[in-house]
Amino acid sequence: MITCRRGVPGRAPAGGYSLADSVRGLLARDAPGGRVTVRGWLRTARHSKNVSFLEVSDGSCFAGIQAVAEPALPNYAEEIASLATGCAVEVTGELVDSPGKGQRYEIHATEVALVGGVEDDYPLQKKRHSFEFLRTIGHLRPRTNTMGAVLRVRHAASRAIHDFFHERGFVNLHSPVITLSDAEGAGEMFRVTALDGSDFFGSPSFLTVSGQLEAEIGALALSKVYTFGPTFRAENSHTSRHLAEFWMVEPEVAFCDLQGLADLAEDFLKTIFRRVLDDCPDDMDFFNQRIDKTVLETLDHIIRAPFERITYTEAIKILEDSGRSFEFPVRWGTDLQSEHERYIAEEHIGRPVVVTDYPKGIKAFYMYLNEDDETVAAMDVLVPKVGEIIGGSQREHRHDVLVQRLEEHGLPVEPYWWYLDLRRHGSVPHAGFGLGFERVVQFMTGMENIRDISPFPRAPGHAEF
Repeated sequence: MITCRRGVPGRAPAGGYSLADSVRGLLARDAPGGRVTVRGWLRTARHSKNVSFLEVSDGSCFAGIQAVAEPALPNYAEEIASLATGCAVEVTGELVDSPGKGQRYEIHATEVALVGGVEDDYPLQKKRHSFEFLRTIGHLRPRTNTMGAVLRVRHAASRAIHDFFHERGFVNLHSPVITLSDAEGAGEMFRVTALDGSDFFGSPSFLTVSGQLEAEIGALALSKVYTFGPTFRAENSHTSRHLAEFWMVEPEVAFCDLQGLADLAEDFLKTIFRRVLDDCPDDMDFFNQRIDKTVLETLDHIIRAPFERITYTEAIKILEDSGRSFEFPVRWGTDLQSEHERYIAEEHIGRPVVVTDYPKGIKAFYMYLNEDDETVAAMDVLVPKVGEIIGGSQREHRHDVLVQRLEEHGLPVEPYWWYLDLRRHGSVPHAGFGLGFERVVQFMTGMENIRDISPFPRAPGHAEF
């Protein structure tokens, strides 16, 4: 954080400026040649006989700011010359143009105060640490360049999502974390009980796997709603793409069919990617340079390219005619695997693809049954390098068909009594999709493991911090 001192009361905002403000030019505007106070943590501390160079970061942006401290300062020998990486400091001095490369300003310090020191075993030294090691020190991990950039991109993406829906008239619905029903019908749920093992809510209850069913309640009253909250899957998976706790974005729209939903999904992805590129240029440049050199090119391509639309049946034909030998066999009636999705999006079409109308046997009970009685009005949005990034459907709004679909899936009707009741009182066609927030941030940043996208990842055997 930076506080300007120019003798102009009220010029700096309450609490002072952040380093991010200096990047945007606010600091230079309001304190040209004036005194500033910087508060943050030292990324590096280089000491010589005649001068110390202290790189201070407050986490608000990728860049830090260099403070130059000379031996004439009263506490130089006993304090400043001993400062090390990780120390929390407060530096006051004159903001000047920097002669060094890669930085616009530096501070010629007139005061340097140690706020919080570090012990000799401080683990974040000036070297590259493996992501596996950093997960073991989750309390310090946000101070690294990579995790700081991830968290700022998460914030920018989250804000962009809320703005996207607000600007289009959606209402943010806070769906419950504790539920009595399995929205997906998959059974991979965490049971919620009191410490004595009793059913506190009078029936077996679980951590939610989706806010979709509640979002349908909202849409059938408010027309357009979205949920954005934590969801949970008790899936014993140790892959780089799965978490036990993750955040889901789930819009639901009344009087909407599958094609309208596909249009919404395309607009959504293009808008979110564009906003993150605009809001986090330095962080995204870092990911493009140090993590995946195709990140910026991939996002720009998705923003500019129109999404292709094909049916599941057409997708199967593309795969069968490809001449490729896939690990998972291709045949009508089986779900598309990641290798199939990536081939279609990356190699055959070369841009994002919306695949629609999947066989009813491989999709959830709540998806609208098409007239052919073999497929449902479902869609998956496929993007290069990942495959599926969004999944959604038009919902089954016909009461009798929905009862039939529940029975076909072997699900009890009673827990869904209210869901069925919605189909008896003013039911209308409606549609919605789900997007895993960590998955989309992982895609934007090029990070290989989803555990490095979550500040506090929950996975089988791991729930620290």
